[in-house]
Amino acid sequence: MKRALIPLALFLVVAGFLFRGLYLDPREVPSPLVGKPAPQFSLPRLDDPTKTISPKEMLGKVWLLNTWASWCPACKDEHPLLVELSKSGFVPIIGLDYKDTNPEAQQWLVEAGNPYVANAVDADGRVGIDYGVYGVPETYLIDKKGVIAYKQIGPITIEALRDKIIPLVKKLQTQ
Repeated sequence: MKRALIPLALFLVVAGFLFRGLYLDPREVPSPLVGKPAPQFSLPRLDDPTKTISPKEMLGKVWLLNTWASWCPACKDEHPLLVELSKSGFVPIIGLDYKDTNPEAQQWLVEAGNPYVANAVDADGRVGIDYGVYGVPETYLIDKKGVIAYKQIGPITIEALRDKIIPLVKKLQTQ
């Protein structure tokens, strides 16, 4: 009799996990980098390749690192929100121009507006790999100590700004 209960117990455990999975968002993949120091880099700037930009320059500030590319349709969808956010002066945004070409990237910013304090050129995608980028756009909220506090996978939406990013920025700015 006890032997017959073992398969039933295993079935109930598996069914419990499957039932729990029904309520998870498949687009939300937790990043192993959240809570860890942001990977360091020193990359040429899009506006002046003779100069570089590094996360070290942002220590002491709460900021966003937004990976984007001129060839990315989803990046174009989120871009107006980034432009409006940058106009508010609420949080600085650094761009990571991912696997793009400089002329196209510069042209896109001229046409659509430039929400970025600075843009780093990640032409070969190595920095993106360090950050765990597997598709653009992705945005990282980094705290004053240089620790990744949040990762937005996919385009930033009004809901993501309102419900997650802005409240977290406010919290981190007071710490």
